[in-house]
Amino acid sequence: MIVAVVGATGTGKSALSLDLAEALGGEVVNADAMQLYRGMDIGTAKLTVVERRGIPHYLLDVLDPSEEASVADYQVDARAAITDIEARGGVPILVGGSGLYVSSVINNFEFPGTDAEIRAALEAELLELGPGILFSRLAELDAEAAASIGPHNGRRIVRALEVIELTGQPFGSGLPDEAGHWRPTIVIGLRLDRGALKPRLDARVETMWREGLLDEVAGLGELGVTAKRAIGYAQALAQLAGEVTEAEAIDQAQALTRKYARRQVSWFRRYPSVTWLEADDPERRAKAMAAITTAAETTSASQ
Repeated sequence: MIVAVVGATGTGKSALSLDLAEALGGEVVNADAMQLYRGMDIGTAKLTVVERRGIPHYLLDVLDPSEEASVADYQVDARAAITDIEARGGVPILVGGSGLYVSSVINNFEFPGTDAEIRAALEAELLELGPGILFSRLAELDAEAAASIGPHNGRRIVRALEVIELTGQPFGSGLPDEAGHWRPTIVIGLRLDRGALKPRLDARVETMWREGLLDEVAGLGELGVTAKRAIGYAQALAQLAGEVTEAEAIDQAQALTRKYARRQVSWFRRYPSVTWLEADDPERRAKAMAAITTAAETTSASQ
């Protein structure tokens, strides 16, 4: 059985995943898109090797910051890691707040292929005309996908139009949550009242700057599109370029982090079955273990 630990940023997913791994003999599979990148540690709140308590972690530090992350590639790699963990008798614990990445692993879903000619033509249009024209086209073909992607993410707009042309079907706003699980899975969700989460997120951003995010960004070298747009990193780059002050960079990163947390909450609320626990509940480990035990017994009884 896969144990997935999800929720908004700042709710303590990593800590709970370690507790569960220790109790279950589990190993952790990362489902945070930005933690795939080597060297992007402070701005992603990546656990240090010491903080991992000796528990094996997979899909951390597997990409250079200049590379582009692909959820289709991630799905293959994460499922391979999960299969390997299960083959050795371990319990895979998928942990992270990147909803699309989590869904790609646990749901029955196959990504549409690509077509080099179609992709090249769309990318040429993007370079020549900018994302606005392509976004308008996407809005006509698939309003839901357009609303989800937004008018500025040229890479995702191109991919959506490519899939629509290849399949003749709407791209959609994400992965279907009702498609059933790839493997037996229990999803543990952590939540925190917005009034309590906001100051925690704001303090987290301030800590990143205090711990040296600017130096980290300056030492990363050339960043690809994905890494360059990461919350915190984009603002640090602007500060280093003299485009904003430190106070402005921090304020912008805080606002974007709060907005991202709201999107995460909305995404995981769509899941049909989640065991929700309060992030600050001192009994959350025990409650998570009880839910996992019940789910395992139910799965065994149905097989």
